[in-house]
Amino acid sequence: MKQLKHWIRRNFGFSQREVNAFLVLLTLLVLLSAAPFLFGSIYTSEPEFTAAQDRQLLDSLVAQLEERQPELNAKYKVPAVALRPFNPNQLTVEEWQAFGLPKYLAQRILNYRSKVGDLTYKAELGRIYGLPDSVFQRLYPYIELPEERPSKYKRSESIAGNSPRSAPNPNWNTGKREKFILAPFNINTADTTQLKQIRGIGSKLSARIVKYRSGLGGFYSMEQLREVYGLQPEVVDSLHKYTFVPKANVVQQLSINTAAADELRTHPYISSNVARAIVAYREQHGKYEQVEDVRQVKLVTAELYEKIKPYLAL
Repeated sequence: MKQLKHWIRRNFGFSQREVNAFLVLLTLLVLLSAAPFLFGSIYTSEPEFTAAQDRQLLDSLVAQLEERQPELNAKYKVPAVALRPFNPNQLTVEEWQAFGLPKYLAQRILNYRSKVGDLTYKAELGRIYGLPDSVFQRLYPYIELPEERPSKYKRSESIAGNSPRSAPNPNWNTGKREKFILAPFNINTADTTQLKQIRGIGSKLSARIVKYRSGLGGFYSMEQLREVYGLQPEVVDSLHKYTFVPKANVVQQLSINTAAADELRTHPYISSNVARAIVAYREQHGKYEQVEDVRQVKLVTAELYEKIKPYLAL
């Protein structure tokens, strides 16, 4: 062993400690290499499934699904009930269910009306998310609404019972539906359902916009939408087109004379260091006499002050 160590030190230039570590490492490598052979008998191989066994298992699963198919069909089948002329702007959830629609879909139609307004023509009902084309085609002849969209500047105040029942439109399902016109809405009061009506905004982005708005305390400028993570420029342009910040807009404000550092730093524009600096300046010099006095804090730059000014109060 001594001769081996001496040979290693002479040929590799190792110190005595390095030689010992090298021999320990070498021993471990040899043991690890031999481990599969030494302990192989401990492990037993799992049985392998043959192709015949796999096919048998799949056939069994298919048979079980086929047995349950009638039950599943009965569960999700829309009942074919007797129909009568109706105005979709007057039906309740229970009345929609009487026409064969499931409760969740009936509630979705009422939610659509509460957000967008009353339906103005027949094809608009077909735009409700989740309404199957087959169901809409069955209801179409009985809808007491105009065949075509009225002028976008004239919404009917009461359509119920005034429009005669129209004949089915043979081309309603040709894919050439009129473009949906979305009325602009307040970005500070919009919920995720309204935001998802804009092309390019889904569940994640709509929730992200609402969460960022809540953290800010409300948007005071449409340009702030560009700060929302993940919004593409074309989507921001669509938001500029279909949403607005009211002129008499009021955002939630933080009191620089009473708010603690932990409260201030919850705002997206105020970092932990800036929050502590604002509180420290207040403790050293007394309460702020005006919001602009926060400019005296060294960490509050001119650019930062312009961003946070609408959210600050005494």
